Amino acid sequence: MFSKHPPDADLFRSLFEAAPDAMIVVDRQGVIVLTNAHAERLFGYAAGTLVGRRVEALLPASLRQVHIAHRAHYVSHPRERTMGAGYELTGIRADGQSFPVEIGLSPVVASQGTLYAASIRDISETQRVRQAQERARFDAAIAQMGRHLLEATYHEKAIDEIPGLVATTLDIPATAILLNHPYRAGSRTIASRGLPQAALEDLSNSPALLNVMCGQVPGADEQPPVQGNVIEVLRGMCPSLSQNYQDAAIASLPDRHGPMGILLALAHQNGSFDRDRLNFLQSVANILAASIQRGRSEEQLAHSQRLDALGQLTGGIAHDFNNLLTVISGNLQLLEIDVPGDPATRKTLASAARAVERGAALTRKLLAFSRRQHLLPRAVRTVQLLADLNEMLGRTLDERITVTAECSDEVPAVYADEGELETALINLALNARDAMPRGGRLAIAARSYNVASVEEDPRLAPGAYVVFTVSDNGEGIPAEILEHVLEPFFTTKEAGKGSGLGLSMVYGFVKQSGGHFHIESQVGHGTRVELFLPAAASVSATEALSVPSRHGHETVLVVEDEQEVRRVAVAFLRTLGYVPCEAGDAATALEHLAKRSKVDLLFTDIVLGGEMTGFELAMKAREKHPRLPVLFTSGYEYASMGIDTRAFGTFELLRKPYRREQLGVAVRRALDRDSGK
Repeated sequence: MFSKHPPDADLFRSLFEAAPDAMIVVDRQGVIVLTNAHAERLFGYAAGTLVGRRVEALLPASLRQVHIAHRAHYVSHPRERTMGAGYELTGIRADGQSFPVEIGLSPVVASQGTLYAASIRDISETQRVRQAQERARFDAAIAQMGRHLLEATYHEKAIDEIPGLVATTLDIPATAILLNHPYRAGSRTIASRGLPQAALEDLSNSPALLNVMCGQVPGADEQPPVQGNVIEVLRGMCPSLSQNYQDAAIASLPDRHGPMGILLALAHQNGSFDRDRLNFLQSVANILAASIQRGRSEEQLAHSQRLDALGQLTGGIAHDFNNLLTVISGNLQLLEIDVPGDPATRKTLASAARAVERGAALTRKLLAFSRRQHLLPRAVRTVQLLADLNEMLGRTLDERITVTAECSDEVPAVYADEGELETALINLALNARDAMPRGGRLAIAARSYNVASVEEDPRLAPGAYVVFTVSDNGEGIPAEILEHVLEPFFTTKEAGKGSGLGLSMVYGFVKQSGGHFHIESQVGHGTRVELFLPAAASVSATEALSVPSRHGHETVLVVEDEQEVRRVAVAFLRTLGYVPCEAGDAATALEHLAKRSKVDLLFTDIVLGGEMTGFELAMKAREKHPRLPVLFTSGYEYASMGIDTRAFGTFELLRKPYRREQLGVAVRRALDRDSGK
């Protein structure tokens, strides 16, 4: 065959066959006109069977149309492309097996016109080495990021640096970390690199971004999304995104109930994100999610520690402070009974009494926020509670505010501390009033809510609930302020016009009651607060509305270590018709019970000055007098360490400072309950 060609042609043919790479020559139509034996072996064809085929037959079907376009462009602009500057392709053997190849192209002038020679090299081993090196680099980068996030004393600052590290590792121009916005639809950018502010705002203001983007993330056993899909979706959501970006990839930040956000990466070149790069992005996203969850846990722990510190501080002063208020309030009430009907004197006494109530309310708020106040939950008729609130708020709020407080008769009773629940709803109503200085609408409603499983609503334990909703159409709360409204002492009101404990108290009461607190607000449209509280099993109208008598004739043993407080309690009982006897400590009280033949009720402070608490006194007293009714009182029932209120079971507690009428109701209720009346 070669004898017909001149010696130079024979030499060319020898060199062509001896080339270390597979050699293929094609014409302008892409038809193979010449191959060496190495090419036939590489692609798995018998000798002489490649000539006459189109070169696209050596490529996977999915790439053939693209290659035809590339070939046409190259034929129009032929040039040498040396081996080191070639580009990678995927070849396919006769048996259908694909493998990575690298090619070098050069035009060849022949007698029949210009032909095009391709030297082809199987780079399977080279690619594996390169992939191993790149994976090692990715692993090192991930280890560096993980160490950086773990060692950081301020994890938000550490997260700010992650987009830059990702961009440097992948050699891409832009990255961003976006999280679900906690208070509205859409997302918020917490860190970015290379993206202009306009693009970030477009991304953050797109409510569907995270849902659509997270739907693009491939699972462990799935192929990556088709290149270009993510960038096309992004362009539809972000008109300001530069046209220079030709490819994009995202990785979701996993959380227990779905993605908390995404890590977004953008590149100038199409096909920039292969499987290894997508895996790298997902690994970084996983580390980010863990760091954010860790930060949230640390914040919750710090919040809990602040609550505990606040509770300890409050508890330390609550007992003594409420004893002082009890003495002041008690003497004022005794003066009201004794003084003549002088309007000026009664006005002065009423003013002093209101100051006492404000002091007691402040202590209750602190204790409720720190969850250290012992609640006395019972079945409270929801319909009646809202009816009473509607009447009271309608009289007391600004006449320019329209108040509605109502619910269906089918809404069950709520199981909560009635006084604290009423105080919480009033606090919310007053906040709503302040947000509507020119008037508006305040609506308080209640509805039933059932949770069948934790998966249905992870915020609540399974069971029946009553949801109280307080909504207004006032000024609304900006997002940056909404994030802080539950912090103690945080207030936007002028000095002297707010303690910053209103919402904190409500939050503490709801959490301590086994419920959930939710607030949402939009500037210019108002605020909506929801209190999820457990529903009671049942309550009758008679039980809810019955008010026991405040008077009696029985003998009551008063045990109180503070002499002035004891004097007030004894005086109150005498004015109510009871026969009081007194003791300053538990030992004296037990001696009194042993000597006295008739004591109808033990009325004792929980925190006594000696070695014995009021609970321990009551249990010892009941060892000899099993049916002895007991009424407890306290300014702060946990002030003595080690007290376990559950050890006594169900009990009646009267909080200090108390009014004479409240004492009368509590005494009568304790006596009648234990006597079976």
